[in-house]
Amino acid sequence: MSPHPAATPTPHSHPNPMALTTHPPLQLRARPPSLAAAHRRRALLPPRRARPCRCCAGADAGKAQARRAYPYDEIEPRWQAHWEERRTFRTPDIGDGLDTSRPKCYILDMFPYPSGAGLHVGHPLGYTATDILSRFKRMKGFNVLHPMGWDAFGLPAEQYAIQTGTHPKTTTARNIDRFRIQLKSLGFSYDWDREISTTEPAYYKWTQWIFLQLLKRGLAYQAEVPVNWCPALGTVLANEEVIDGVSERGGYPVIRKPMRQWMLRITSYADRLLEDLDDLDWPESIKEMQRNWIGRSEGAELEFCAVDQEGHDLGAKLTVYTTRPDTIFGATYLVVAPEHVLLPSLTSEEQRAHVEEYTEVAARKSELERTELQKEKTGVFSGSYAKNPATGEIIPIWVADYVLASYGTGAIMAVPAHDSRDHEFALKYELPIIKVVSPPNGNCDPEEAYADDGIMINSSSSSSGLNINGMLSQDAALEVTSWVESNGFGKKKVNYKLRDWLFARQRYWGEPFPVIYLDDTNEMVPLTENQLPLTLPELDDFTPTGTGEPPLTKAADWVRTTDVLTGKPARRETSTMPQWAGSCWYYLRFMDPKNSSTLVDKAKERCILLSHLIFSKRCVCNFFSISCSYWGPVDIYVGGAEHSVLHLLYARFWHKVLYDIGVVSTKEPFKCLINQGLILGEVEYTAYRDNEGKWVSADSDSSLSDCIQEKVPADKITKVGDNYVLKDDPNIRLNARAYKMSKSRGNVINPDDVVSEYGADSLRLYEMFMGPLRDSKTWSTGGIEGVHRFLGRTWRLVVGAPLPDGSYKDGTMVTDVEPTFEQLRVLHKCMARVSEEIQETRFNTAISAMMEFVNAAYKWDTQPKSVIDSFVLLLSPFAPHLAEELWFRLGHAQSLAHEQFPEAKNEYLKESEIVLPVQINGKTRGTILVDKECSEDDVFQIAASDDRLSKYLDGKAIRKRIYVPGRILNVILDQQKART
Repeated sequence: MSPHPAATPTPHSHPNPMALTTHPPLQLRARPPSLAAAHRRRALLPPRRARPCRCCAGADAGKAQARRAYPYDEIEPRWQAHWEERRTFRTPDIGDGLDTSRPKCYILDMFPYPSGAGLHVGHPLGYTATDILSRFKRMKGFNVLHPMGWDAFGLPAEQYAIQTGTHPKTTTARNIDRFRIQLKSLGFSYDWDREISTTEPAYYKWTQWIFLQLLKRGLAYQAEVPVNWCPALGTVLANEEVIDGVSERGGYPVIRKPMRQWMLRITSYADRLLEDLDDLDWPESIKEMQRNWIGRSEGAELEFCAVDQEGHDLGAKLTVYTTRPDTIFGATYLVVAPEHVLLPSLTSEEQRAHVEEYTEVAARKSELERTELQKEKTGVFSGSYAKNPATGEIIPIWVADYVLASYGTGAIMAVPAHDSRDHEFALKYELPIIKVVSPPNGNCDPEEAYADDGIMINSSSSSSGLNINGMLSQDAALEVTSWVESNGFGKKKVNYKLRDWLFARQRYWGEPFPVIYLDDTNEMVPLTENQLPLTLPELDDFTPTGTGEPPLTKAADWVRTTDVLTGKPARRETSTMPQWAGSCWYYLRFMDPKNSSTLVDKAKERCILLSHLIFSKRCVCNFFSISCSYWGPVDIYVGGAEHSVLHLLYARFWHKVLYDIGVVSTKEPFKCLINQGLILGEVEYTAYRDNEGKWVSADSDSSLSDCIQEKVPADKITKVGDNYVLKDDPNIRLNARAYKMSKSRGNVINPDDVVSEYGADSLRLYEMFMGPLRDSKTWSTGGIEGVHRFLGRTWRLVVGAPLPDGSYKDGTMVTDVEPTFEQLRVLHKCMARVSEEIQETRFNTAISAMMEFVNAAYKWDTQPKSVIDSFVLLLSPFAPHLAEELWFRLGHAQSLAHEQFPEAKNEYLKESEIVLPVQINGKTRGTILVDKECSEDDVFQIAASDDRLSKYLDGKAIRKRIYVPGRILNVILDQQKART
């Protein structure tokens, strides 16, 4: 093969109308002595790093070359600098060069929190996926919005600041800088001109503005609520931040205590949040989690009169909520939550000490712990009773922490025969169990609670006049509800597990609330919009006060203020908003990040065109105009499943409020949601030794809990069948398991190290090649070496083998010859697969298709330029640095970022040969390879000459042949059976 003769490129058609002004074409001389030198002279790219002289490279050259499959350490910094200098991935604003006649695609990563630890290799998994999609969509002619920013307020930054004495503003800025450098080193095509941080006053001005809109509409209010209070952290924690009675961060004790807090009335949107899930292209598992979290149920509220043991009225009525009013005759006791407001009055003097002790223990548990189905049920008798309105029976009132004050009425009627929790509780405390529902088929386990519908039994009372015996459960429920309503004992009720959103934190590092309180009346007064943003004061001491008062109370000069409308003295709110606040609406700010006069310009969130006919799912056409949403909503949203409920639910709530007040034009913020899986640490191999130091096999009958665990290096083990064993003693089986990456396990892989050793493109490619995007995967250093070698093979296919000193010639090895039909067939099959797999986010199989192409191309005598050009474009979304370098070496003057993505042609996808099954007397005996257009006679001749099939046909008379072209050949023998 001879090097590709250099040619003078001409400006070519470009799907980006800004391309020729943003990236002026280079005028390259024919056969330049050095393409790289010409490149540098025109300042398209920064100069390459100086290469060490041979004497310095010396002994390590061979080893380095074996590891470094191609010069990624020169290529990647050069192209990253090029993209940044040229702002290659900048998305113009509407009215500033954006062609709104083209389709849009808004691709967004979930807002990262910039921790001090920086990225680990799990972070780039989702980021690489969105980058591939963004690059692909640009090359398909879409306007792509692909921004990045920082969710930087929150407790972790404040705790780190407290521990180190460094202001959280300082550490946050430093962490953001580190994250930004790491992301840029991986070649992600973010529009950095749109970068935002939730901690910037210009951003949280609009977070505060949204809060004021919620306040105006009665969706923000203050209430005395039981909260998870952590004295050590000095703040209120969400339920999911408390584990086994201690804070998730730091392991500090947490107690439940009532505090006056800001709340958001998310429950007002419960039905809409539930109903609109059906229209979303989200994983069904995530939608089901949200449905369960909202927890809509239909039932009834029933009133029970509190009485003493003799049945004397105590003057209190206990309201319970139940989804099964049909089972009222089976209610043998009531249960109230430890926080129930009536509990002090219901507690007898004899039981008061026991009840108070129990409620104190319950206060240290989170709601998640209390409602866990597997936990052992606990409770204590209150000393009081209630009268069942249906039966007239006196039943005891118990206190138990599996009932929550925040759900329903904070009290339940317990029906142990038909509820598993009540059944477990009744067995433990020897309470009556009365069966009132019989299964339709009569079969059920008498030792278990029967919770399904059935036929009512033991359900009549002459004293109350209620009789539902023989009714189906659903009919009985309606009858009981009607009965209690007509008798004043209750009413029909729709309930939700969803609680209003506790929206305040007693900490410093968060958005200040834009309200003040008048000193003379304590009246709450919202700030006017022209007073925003209300910025955080600079505090030297932001440690917890220890009294429950927020740290902002220490900023006395900031707290003391004056009401601008009345001139009265006032004080500011000293709690701050939770970290969720800033991440509820950031996707909107990316559409218009520099706007100081409104949250988002309507012309950027939606676009109205008067003279263009656009066919789009988002277009609403009428006689006069065509109105279509432009950047909104987010088309593809990628992030971890751990945000499946709270972040997504809160963002949907705020979006619907903004929709109601006309700020946004869509009902939902995120059209398509993709959850990437976890990347686990490398497999750890654990062996066991007994007390004498002897090895114990992991499949031993003896207890391993008494053995000493010992990690074994990978080079000391081998695989036998499906098991891992010691190389030195194959009888000793090991446990092999991959764990989630964490500092405590020491299995965190730093992407900086991987990029240094293998290059960013290798890391990107490997994370996509590990397996399906949505699945959890195990990191393997051997795996990344494999994809690094593939990129090296691709480099050498185009550029050629290295020179003796390890460097490479300028230019390429491709030729201007016309490709053969077979070469085009291989290329277009690769095009079709890669395009389809990208769109379906099956990136691993797209990479496999490109590997197959490279394997095939190495067998060709020539590498046609037109074929290699197309392949480099296919590779570019996955390995953009390498692809850009190859594209330049192939003689192209401009970046390939906006080139048209190659499209396969059908004429090259048709297979000329097919595999045809052959049957003898209706039984398949083998297959043959035949031309697609082969005649029946030719097919039969090929089958008769096949070594595997001829033995069934030799010497046999054939009665008939059945041939279905392209499908099957069936040979029917005359009065004989084929030999078996």
